[in-house]
Amino acid sequence: MQKRINVWSSPRNISTAFMYAFAQRADMTVVDEPLYAHYLLNTHTQATHPGTQEILDTMENDGAKVVDQMLHHTYTTPHVLFKQMTHHLIELEEDFLFEMDNILLIRDPKRILSSYVKIVDNPAMHDVGIKMQFDLFKKLEAAGKVAAVVDAKQLLLNPQKVLTQLCQKLGLAFDKKMLHWKQGPRPEDGCWAKYWYANVHQSTHFQPYVEKKIQLFGNLAALASKCQPYYEYLFQYAIKA
Repeated sequence: MQKRINVWSSPRNISTAFMYAFAQRADMTVVDEPLYAHYLLNTHTQATHPGTQEILDTMENDGAKVVDQMLHHTYTTPHVLFKQMTHHLIELEEDFLFEMDNILLIRDPKRILSSYVKIVDNPAMHDVGIKMQFDLFKKLEAAGKVAAVVDAKQLLLNPQKVLTQLCQKLGLAFDKKMLHWKQGPRPEDGCWAKYWYANVHQSTHFQPYVEKKIQLFGNLAALASKCQPYYEYLFQYAIKA
């Protein structure tokens, strides 16, 4: 049976590396942020997203049409994984979620914000999607449609162990090819890759976790504090290294 899998991530997570890992599987097609244009057309964010016009010009803007394609397009592989940003899930009927497997990819809010602010100024709660991840988890959990919660730190601490457990939860066999990929851009990259993917394009595998002291100030510190309880709630469900 074909699996259609959503990975609901926060921004500045390891979602692109996660997508690259699944792209190594012969049985898997991966799709990069199919709802990005829909989000840009419908969001009320004050944050500026680099490459906005190119995204709108080159992607399907109608979220309902994107959802229909995700559900019904005939892919050439047995399974397909959609890398999604949780904050893109706006102004849409959400019934499609219950027809797919759903993974939540979470990360410590302080790490998200310290990275995100380097590219997007003045992020707000709705830009980073962490409360939306919490709300989405509760909704999916009630329907029995949470396949797994994956935490970025735990994945980096032991990629093989975490991915093996994740594959088991998805009903897939683990494939060691998921642990390595070729350096550089990939054909499935979105057109925004030139703004966001520089680091992952230099990689060939999940980079070892490095503990860093992060200091945030002012509005960023306040936002991180607001996000922290949602992250901690989700973390208790995450696959552990």
